[in-house]
Amino acid sequence: MPADMRTWIAQLEDVGELVRVRSPVDPRTEMGALLYQSREKALLFENLVGYPGWRSLGMAPANLRHAALAYGTTLQRLTPTAAERSQRRVPTQRVASGPVKEVVWKGTEADVTRLPVHVNGSEEPPYIASGLVVCRDPATGKRNVAFHRLQVKGPRKLGILMVPRHTRRIYDAYEAAGEAMPVAIYIGHHPLHYMAAATSGPFEMDELELAGGLLGEPVQVVRCETNDLEVPADAEIVLEGKVLPHVREPEGPFSEFHDYYVAGMGHNPVVEVDCITLRQDAIYKAVQNGSEVEGCVFHKVPLAAAIYNHIRSIAGHVELHNVVVLPGIFGVVVQMTPRFWGEAKQVLLGVVSSPVLHPKVAIAVDEDVDPYQPWEVLWAVNTRCNPETDVVVIPGVRVHPMDPSARELIPPGGPYWNRVGGKLLIDATKPPLCAGEDARKPFQRLKPMGWDRVRLEDFLPSVGRRT
Repeated sequence: MPADMRTWIAQLEDVGELVRVRSPVDPRTEMGALLYQSREKALLFENLVGYPGWRSLGMAPANLRHAALAYGTTLQRLTPTAAERSQRRVPTQRVASGPVKEVVWKGTEADVTRLPVHVNGSEEPPYIASGLVVCRDPATGKRNVAFHRLQVKGPRKLGILMVPRHTRRIYDAYEAAGEAMPVAIYIGHHPLHYMAAATSGPFEMDELELAGGLLGEPVQVVRCETNDLEVPADAEIVLEGKVLPHVREPEGPFSEFHDYYVAGMGHNPVVEVDCITLRQDAIYKAVQNGSEVEGCVFHKVPLAAAIYNHIRSIAGHVELHNVVVLPGIFGVVVQMTPRFWGEAKQVLLGVVSSPVLHPKVAIAVDEDVDPYQPWEVLWAVNTRCNPETDVVVIPGVRVHPMDPSARELIPPGGPYWNRVGGKLLIDATKPPLCAGEDARKPFQRLKPMGWDRVRLEDFLPSVGRRT
């Protein structure tokens, strides 16, 4: 069976990582708080107040452990696995129809307010945060799929924020010609579709082919009802429509990945919805945003994979072990074994000038520091970094336009939305291999007696055993 959101739900439930919430939950006033608190388990809401018959899945993945499960690997191997698979492409497979065509709403029936869209934060209107926007470049025919927040403005109207990347470039071409940009927005699929949509790559990259590469099978696609775009046949819901040219309306606020409202608000483009297709028993996909919740997980893995692939061959070869994106997504930890003086700084320069715009803080640690444990990273910074020689600040660099600490020079809404700030490099590694063992030995971490053979679990009572 092809991988979709249903197979993902079954996989989570099989390993005890899914909780079915049968009590009534209001998507507008309660669901956001429940999702924000559930950092360990996925939640499947089965009784939505005001939306009889609907179900909604959220926090799936709730953490990087779930992301590793989606990739079929371990947490420690998550970034290398994602990096390797991100190089694969599998062409899509066109089919005549699929589950997402079981119900078709057109005209006045195509009402977005019929969907159980949840409210993320206390200061914002309803937003579809789980929609993957499909569009096509009018000149080359290249397909693009990307994450975009979508504010519910009315039954058939959505606000859309576009960071100046590929969707924005395609929209600019349509707008220059005075034409609306056809879009299809699919909601609810296997998490590797979301990982593909969040991957930073060249303009020519087809994210549906990348999703096939991540999954190891072709994505089956069907043609839309009202335009010639293709969408996954086994998605839960698809919104068809167009982004209107030369139309801007106030959009925001929205609780973004960094746990702030500040970025992105302004006069942004508008989507007009023409048609909605969905499964007969469609499950709405709710993505909670904020720091270290599902919206972050979907970005942390592709970002880490893109950086991993970019820096692994700096100066020919790097003894690279892992890359982990820190909370807030603007920080990155590189686990490596430096061989030469200055090599760690060279690699960190690669991190902040990679295909990914997010990193502004880059930290290098050795192979004996677990980058998934923040206390170990901070320990390395505190004991192996001399700020006099091991910290570099690079001023006046283009940073992510949603970085609230940077200066916004051009507001959102147009093609040049721009913020400028600094980049910080922290070399928290031991002296390199070329320094010799005498230089490295003082930084060797202590190990308790019996470290290699004594395990705490062997000395604790078994689960359920009476003591």
